[in-house]
Amino acid sequence: MRLFGCGFFVSFSGSKTMGKIKTEIKEFVILLRSVPTAITVLFAMTLIAMNLLANKSIDIPLDFLALDCGIAVSWFAFFAMDVVTKHFGPKAATQLSIFALLVNLAFCLFMFIGSAIPGSWGEAFTDSGIDGTVNGALDKTFGGTWYVLVGSSVAFVASAIINNFSNYAVGKLFKKNPDGALAYVLRTYLSTAIGQFADNLIFALIVSHFFFGWTMLQCVTCAATGMVAELLCEALFTFFGYKITKRWKARGVGKEYFDFLESKNTGGKTTSESQPITESEQA
Repeated sequence: MRLFGCGFFVSFSGSKTMGKIKTEIKEFVILLRSVPTAITVLFAMTLIAMNLLANKSIDIPLDFLALDCGIAVSWFAFFAMDVVTKHFGPKAATQLSIFALLVNLAFCLFMFIGSAIPGSWGEAFTDSGIDGTVNGALDKTFGGTWYVLVGSSVAFVASAIINNFSNYAVGKLFKKNPDGALAYVLRTYLSTAIGQFADNLIFALIVSHFFFGWTMLQCVTCAATGMVAELLCEALFTFFGYKITKRWKARGVGKEYFDFLESKNTGGKTTSESQPITESEQA
């Protein structure tokens, strides 16, 4: 009798867990349908471009500074996360970030396979590439290195969580006008500054410090300098981000996602008048 009871409890718990997993998967699928395709595509492409451009360092005549060309596009990742966080909530932005990361990892796998296939890059046929040095260098650049990939993935996931939930936390401070321009600017700048610094520092500590011999001072100054540079880049487009969130709200973008969350939060019951849920419920 006890065995039967234990078996029933395990079965019930297992079915309940599977039900939650299926609900989360359904919620994520609806989210992908709800977020405008352009944002999702550009977000994933940004991570791919970041990985490639990070292979080129920027010449700076200061020993304590070190930057790579990844900062040219990395700002857009935080721009996209801030826009999605404002409209869909931090959980949705974090899920989208992980999805973009998985797309990037898949792309890295394809690039690794391509670099392992015997053959020559177009640049190998130029005068500078006759000796095969250029061909080997391109194979290594596009093929990637495991510790760089691990470091960038860990840094991005951690910074995405920090950025999204700090953005949400700052937004909660504006009780009277949470959708105003001032609220958007402050929540965007503060969360991006914190998230960018964390992203740069975590990557520098995991990869640059251990594998490239950077000093702790270089790691910190690189993180701070990169944060400032990337924050300035995003600042140029803050106005457009604010307008995007206003337009999404006016047009009811993501209604299916909000309705699903409302149904989940109320145990399958919906109100007679379906209204967009608050940001606290999105979280």
